[in-house]
Amino acid sequence: MPGGYPNLMNEHDERGTTMTGVDPSRLDDQQLMKELETIHRTRHDTLLHGSNDALRTHNDRMARLEGEYLRRHPRRPVSTGRTREGARDRACGESTTPRT
Repeated sequence: MPGGYPNLMNEHDERGTTMTGVDPSRLDDQQLMKELETIHRTRHDTLLHGSNDALRTHNDRMARLEGEYLRRHPRRPVSTGRTREGARDRACGESTTPRT
């Protein structure tokens, strides 16, 4: 199936008629990254303009995809600047002199 996930497109969450996509554990690494990129790209518009149901579905799907990524990469590299300590270090380096 061009551009799709063979044998997986018919899977859905049984909560009503909401389609939540392929179970993240069944995606290969490349497919998982593509799904993560897509969901992060659409996040802002969903938050600002989506219905409550759309936002709830988006939240659930994003949590499942991110959870699968973290399960596969428990020791992923973490940038020092993205930690609390790194943020404190940045704050300490900023000037406290008022601007005129």
